[in-house]
Amino acid sequence: MAQSLNEYAKSWFKHTNKAERIWLMAKIEFKLRYYENKMGLLWALMKPICDVMVYFIAFGLILKVGTPNYVPFVFIGLILFNYFGECTGGTIQILQIKRYLYEYTNMDKLEIYLSVIISNFIGFMFNMVVFFIFCQFYHIGIDYHIIFVIPLFLNLMLLSLAFSLILSNLYLVAKDISQIWGIFSSILFWLCPIIYSADKFESSLPSLKYINPISGIIINAREILMKPQGQIPNIDWKLMGFDFIYAVFFLLIGISLLKNLGPNASEKL
Repeated sequence: MAQSLNEYAKSWFKHTNKAERIWLMAKIEFKLRYYENKMGLLWALMKPICDVMVYFIAFGLILKVGTPNYVPFVFIGLILFNYFGECTGGTIQILQIKRYLYEYTNMDKLEIYLSVIISNFIGFMFNMVVFFIFCQFYHIGIDYHIIFVIPLFLNLMLLSLAFSLILSNLYLVAKDISQIWGIFSSILFWLCPIIYSADKFESSLPSLKYINPISGIIINAREILMKPQGQIPNIDWKLMGFDFIYAVFFLLIGISLLKNLGPNASEKL
């Protein structure tokens, strides 16, 4: 398996214009998503903002969770989880929807996945800008420690790509995977420390942060982005290491599935 994956990787990097083509497709994908909407890019920001308001009213005002800076606290968790959800749920049928690209052009299927992942990341960065604006209202400073979010974002992109590959290729042999993943995503949401603090999460569900890689990304992202200015964030490097291992492990599985099931995608669809 390792040898075949190595051969696949070498063949994929033969053409030097792949990066340019992926970036061009990502920009087109992002623009088309909001092209016919009068509010345009504002829709990329509306969903997480509305979700934050709902959770703030329900848990911050009514149930009185008591977590400091609850709006940015929930906001960053939602942004991270929604990115993962959009990348995975939105690509389950990608081999069917983008069939014309790999059938009538010389595009590699992996290029199509990467363009969608990057396109969603553009929207993700718009949401991050809004998050930083919220932080100013809550007097949360941003300093040089923000560079530590780069490996977290990379980890999130790799994990999203991995599950996109796995789910879309499983869809070729089991169409029910779309409904199954919808249910699993809802469960996964409540098994992440999105609307409650990491302390409550760990006391109620000990060690789950090492099993659920999204949880680790959210916990470390909050530690970096919501730490008072001038204080060194207490990053859980062990947790970050586990999350990268998960991402690489699932990515290898996804690429293997793409290599074995992807060539027959047209026949199966």
